[in-house]
Amino acid sequence: MKEISCKLLVIGAGPGGYVCAIRAGQLGIDTVVVEAGRLGGTCLNVGCIPSKAVIHAAEEFDKVVHMAGGESPLGISLAKPAIDLGKTVAWKDRIVGRLNNGVAGLFKKAGVKSIQGWAKFRDGKTVEVETETGTQLIHAETIVIATGSASVDLPPLPFGGNVITSTQALALDRVPEKLAVVGGGYIGLELGMAFARFGSAVTVVEALDRVLPLYDAELTRPVLKRLDALGVSVMTGAKAKGMSKKGDTLVVENGNGGEVRLPADKVLVTVGRKPLTEGWGIEELALDMDGRFIRIDETCRTSMRGIYAVGDVTGEPMLAHRAMAQGEMVAEIVAGHRRTWDKRCIPAICFTDPEVVSAGLSPEEARATGVEIKTGQFPFQANGRAMTMLGEDGFVRVVARADNHLVLGIQAVGQGVSELSAAFGLAIEMGARLEDIAGTIHAHPTQGEAFLEAAMKALGHALHI
Repeated sequence: MKEISCKLLVIGAGPGGYVCAIRAGQLGIDTVVVEAGRLGGTCLNVGCIPSKAVIHAAEEFDKVVHMAGGESPLGISLAKPAIDLGKTVAWKDRIVGRLNNGVAGLFKKAGVKSIQGWAKFRDGKTVEVETETGTQLIHAETIVIATGSASVDLPPLPFGGNVITSTQALALDRVPEKLAVVGGGYIGLELGMAFARFGSAVTVVEALDRVLPLYDAELTRPVLKRLDALGVSVMTGAKAKGMSKKGDTLVVENGNGGEVRLPADKVLVTVGRKPLTEGWGIEELALDMDGRFIRIDETCRTSMRGIYAVGDVTGEPMLAHRAMAQGEMVAEIVAGHRRTWDKRCIPAICFTDPEVVSAGLSPEEARATGVEIKTGQFPFQANGRAMTMLGEDGFVRVVARADNHLVLGIQAVGQGVSELSAAFGLAIEMGARLEDIAGTIHAHPTQGEAFLEAAMKALGHALHI
């Protein structure tokens, strides 16, 4: 059995793990990464990046379909379009491959050693890795657990056959004629809307009383309007009970206790994700847990000295950029720097049509803290740039303290608003007041002007409404 020693061992090369490793390498730390799959983890390989590629392809195809139907207000007309999903998926795979190679190149540049295999703890300082060439033993002074998460399955709908995960949905070689989506959260609606644009007849089944429950109703209203325009059927207060014997029909219990049978070529189950805490020897450690997640402090330390944890395995929000921020911080701590992780603002984005962004506190969350607030909201219907992109349905909203005008939260819904998330996060992180935003010159014509106008509206003097 081959044995090696290192200062830092990172288990998992997803966003949290690979960023931690790269930064540690940059700081001169002897670092080893163990990853069972491809570098980049779920986000790069089967999550964030490939899903956005497919979503973009669906958006482009939808535009062409409307042009072919003579519905384009731009005056553009085309012959009847068609979609070759196999080619779309191949294009998506090429993007993923480039990014995989990019991570490998960054490891090499930072002097990080990468081992492919399944890691399992022997104790708090020793990990055994099963590789293609045999077992390898790694002794490390410090270990970072970055094992990520996996799709949650439903007992009545085990994965297999026509019941698929989001990973499998992103690898389909043809568009299903009828698609049932179980789960009306952001993953379900992002992919459901994409396939609706490709031409699938989509039905969303959600157990709660509304879809996108993590966002307030005002933010999601434009998304619901678009779902209706795309012909997507939405069943709320409904529970998936299982598949028919033939496997081509989803049986659903509706809100009235009745049974509905939905013919479906594919059933996409997107009811959440669970931390990967099994299979890598957690039982050999004495880690404090927070429910299903590994408990950490404000520096991502676990209850065991010399062991850190970052990313999805540590709890909500399960977002790649949260994991990256944690991983970068841990690397600097291991290098001897003084760091803590400030989580006052982790922007959350839903890449539906239109997109939804939330940074900081919503109005309801802000009121729950006991402070008096004021809000300002500016519609994209009054924004020139949004009009020129046919993206008038949506708005930007700013939430601030009433006494000192400190910005507590910023939300937006609209075409392309994901790109405003950096400005929103920066404003909150830097402790901006409404006057700071209102006093910053925003370029014209841009959608970012709606951010300026929302702050001015909260101050009582919006110019364009």
